[in-house]
Amino acid sequence: MAETIFSQLLLLPNPPFKPIYYTLVIIDLCKALPGAFPSVVVGAVHALFDRISNMDMECRTRLILWFSHHLSNFQFIWPWQEWSYVKDLPKWAPQRVFVQEVLEREVRLSYFEKIKQQSIEDAAELEELLPPKAGPNFKFHSDESNESTDGLKLSKELIGLIRGKKSTYDIILWVEEQIIPKNGTEFALDVVSQTLLDMGSKSFTHLVTILERYNKIISKLCPNEEMQLLLMNGVSAYWKNSTQMTAIAIDRMMGYRLISNLAIVKWVFSPANVEQFHVSDRPWEILRNAVSKTYNRISDLRKEIQSLKKGLQVAKEASAKNRKELEEAKSVLEIVEGQPAPAERPGRIRRLESHVKNAEDEERTLEESLEAKGVLLARAHEESKDLLKLLFKSFVDVLTERLPPVSVDGEIPNLRSGDQNVNFAAQNSEAATMEIDNENGADNNSEPNERNTKNAYNVGELEQWCLCTLGYLKSFSRQYASEIWSNIAMLDEVFVGDVHPLIRKAAFSGLRRFTNEGSHP
Repeated sequence: MAETIFSQLLLLPNPPFKPIYYTLVIIDLCKALPGAFPSVVVGAVHALFDRISNMDMECRTRLILWFSHHLSNFQFIWPWQEWSYVKDLPKWAPQRVFVQEVLEREVRLSYFEKIKQQSIEDAAELEELLPPKAGPNFKFHSDESNESTDGLKLSKELIGLIRGKKSTYDIILWVEEQIIPKNGTEFALDVVSQTLLDMGSKSFTHLVTILERYNKIISKLCPNEEMQLLLMNGVSAYWKNSTQMTAIAIDRMMGYRLISNLAIVKWVFSPANVEQFHVSDRPWEILRNAVSKTYNRISDLRKEIQSLKKGLQVAKEASAKNRKELEEAKSVLEIVEGQPAPAERPGRIRRLESHVKNAEDEERTLEESLEAKGVLLARAHEESKDLLKLLFKSFVDVLTERLPPVSVDGEIPNLRSGDQNVNFAAQNSEAATMEIDNENGADNNSEPNERNTKNAYNVGELEQWCLCTLGYLKSFSRQYASEIWSNIAMLDEVFVGDVHPLIRKAAFSGLRRFTNEGSHP
């Protein structure tokens, strides 16, 4: 039973049901069979943990999300001491990163002190893998060292304007007159964004309220991608101790059109974030949110258009029916004083004419709405095409810089062994069983490396970075395969020229596309 549940939960490209369904099934089984099923789950988790370095990146993410959610329903109790050895592994070792990300998710679902004192109480060594204690890092906080700085003074003045219920227009005018002439637009953005973030730091609701009321101020200061990148740097700096709030703030700003999806891709692939690709899920979570939000918007627009089409059809039928009734009413005549005259009462005629006019107005309104939504959908498709092109180009650029070159005799480097003379094994096809999809070509039936040498991980940092980034490239290609196939010419433009074969293999494997050599990766 456990094997069936986990094989479906980790099925690629998508599980049959939403992941939360499997979470609830496992929770219910653990409660219904307390003497049997929990131990089976523990065994399954240990088996998956032993193979984590060979697991597909999408499966890793699902496992992290499921495991942390599962533990939150059982008081976060887990024999962490059995995994305490991961603290001695390199910071890029998949097992260490897995434990680190699970603990970070646990803190999101509870709070820092509880996880520290209750969940890992018997494995104090893992405390260093806990995320920093969440809290804002306000740049313009008041203390003796910066009491007289321009930033602090302007921040306090801005807070006064907001608490004084000044309008958005008045605040924009104040920024343009009091900050920009003397300190420049970048400094103005820094003061405004940091201050608004601080005022919205108490809760998610506070953040949404602040952005709802004052998003036009930020929008005025961020007219281009360069300023949007600075805004995201400011958000990341303010919430440097909270991956969750960083992701939420950037996601909300994208929702209010303060930040474009293209700017988010550029920010994620900036040098500072690229260096975190193999040791943290932070940049990947933000990137997943941005891409997902883009395609969710397209999906929503399609649903709205379908709804409008149905409504328009109903409106046309109602309009035709009303016109027919009006014509029939007018066609009924009677002889009055020797002359033909309408038999219907004038009041009913006027009523029918009003119905016809209202139906025609509704029909016209729906047609205009449908046309407007069509324009928005076309624009959204163009934006998604640009997004995919930039996303794949960014992957190609960063991987090309770091991947070891192909040997002179054409042999592809083996990232697992570090020996560039060993052929890179073909990746196994996605499996629907506990034999989890392999990211690096290792045999799934072989004894896991970690089980034999728990305190060693022999893959170097650069090689692990490449494996991780290639894994995410494959994951994105697989998840958005239908959208990519509809714009396959765009992908061919990105992959034109001498693209590293490992990059091509990762992307084409996710798409299930044949390589130029005619074999499926």
